[in-house]
Amino acid sequence: MAEAAARKRSRGGGGAARRAERTSVQVETARYIERNIPNMELLDEAALEMIEEHAETVLEEVGVNFVQNPAALERWRAAGANIDGERVRIPRGLARELVKTAPSRFTQHARNPAKSVEIGGNSLVLAPVYGPPFVRDADGGRRYATIEDFRKFVKLGQICKWLHHSGGTVCEPTDVPVNKRHLDMLLAHMTLSDKPFMGSVTEPSRAQDSVDMAGILFGKEFVQENTVMTSLININSPLTFDDVMMGALEIYAANNQACIISPFIVGGAMAPVSVAGTLVQVLAETLAGVAYSQLVRPGAPVIMGAFVTSIDMNSGAPTFGTPEASQVTYGAGQLARRLGLPFRSAGSFCGSKLPDAQAAYETANSLNMGLLSGVNFMLHSCGWLEGGLVASFEKFVMDADQLGTLHKMAQGVTVNEDTLAMDAIREVGPGGHYLGCAHTQANFKTAFWRSEVFDYKPYETWSEEGARDTVALATARVQKLLDTYQQPMLDPSINEALNAYVAERKASMPDAFS
Repeated sequence: MAEAAARKRSRGGGGAARRAERTSVQVETARYIERNIPNMELLDEAALEMIEEHAETVLEEVGVNFVQNPAALERWRAAGANIDGERVRIPRGLARELVKTAPSRFTQHARNPAKSVEIGGNSLVLAPVYGPPFVRDADGGRRYATIEDFRKFVKLGQICKWLHHSGGTVCEPTDVPVNKRHLDMLLAHMTLSDKPFMGSVTEPSRAQDSVDMAGILFGKEFVQENTVMTSLININSPLTFDDVMMGALEIYAANNQACIISPFIVGGAMAPVSVAGTLVQVLAETLAGVAYSQLVRPGAPVIMGAFVTSIDMNSGAPTFGTPEASQVTYGAGQLARRLGLPFRSAGSFCGSKLPDAQAAYETANSLNMGLLSGVNFMLHSCGWLEGGLVASFEKFVMDADQLGTLHKMAQGVTVNEDTLAMDAIREVGPGGHYLGCAHTQANFKTAFWRSEVFDYKPYETWSEEGARDTVALATARVQKLLDTYQQPMLDPSINEALNAYVAERKASMPDAFS
């Protein structure tokens, strides 16, 4: 399939492209994860049925708002929903019936076919942090993000082995006009990386720009027949779908591009404080959102999302890595699987201001929660800091390194004649050691996962080398990765066409910073 896609997408400028390919540095990217371990099944059948029943009651009796979107109201009316102003009340079972046309698994194609990903089933695709207006590094501290920061993150994402996806708004480049920055971000993803990427959702015309630029990169026909973008559509919890997000969803669904339909919930503020109550609302909102995508285009690829945190009742600040957030995520994963939908949740969540011990504890809890809950698409898997306000360069590489542990854990445990190691046990016998035995010599290179950031040296060596902590080691790793980065090969004619499109679109409108 990958070879056929590559042939179909071949374009002009072949000689220059082949020369560029021969001189480019080959960067190893791990294949997306396929779990060989069971998912955490937190809720029993009776609990799941109660949550599903109550979610249907919410849709039928309370309803959801589709604001400033007459076309959406008409679609719902034609489908059999009851419309009262902007309130849509969905008869019991209607949303669930509409959801049946959404695919349970789909391929998101990358411009490098070897890096295309499967979303759904037992797969897990890891994508970086999304949306922070600030960045932080050891040299400059906390500051507003720039387009140059954005490009650096895309380069890091391209070269990080365990990251499968380039993401979307890895940080918000505030030095570029609001109405034009999506063009620069898309251009960076398309030219500086050959991994899959996300489209713009901040205005429907920007979603259309994303589709148009993808048409230049992949070919218009290929885009209409295949999914090349997965984009984030947030629900304004509780129970509100705004015209901006729905407008972007309508563009993507109509063009066969995937959307993540995801509530953004801080428990106790935008949903009930109870885990079960939050799950009722999450299911009601995602049912309505996914069903609407199928009204736009039956069969449009879609992911059921659940971004849920708890709240500190003293300060009102969101909290991360908490047991309640894990419980909601485990339950939401079960509900998504019962619907036959791919599932998005989890990430490198933390509330810490620095990449410190708090950040590490909260992030570890959140990443493992994602692995065990059956997440198929993990946005925010590396770089998240300060409740999502900050994208940290050091934490990006620290998290990206730890994503390797998810790959290792997901493999499960292989039990066969070689791994049982009876020859080694016989060879060493009582009182010996395994360092030099044949089994160790044959397997030591792949036996253990090893961090590329952490320091395992003896104290004396560590002290002589400057007694660097993890942040200092991560700073050095950021620089090393950026120093070794080389831009992946892209047909010069496509590169020229993308830049021309961006220049033309920018020239067509005045700058706007709000």
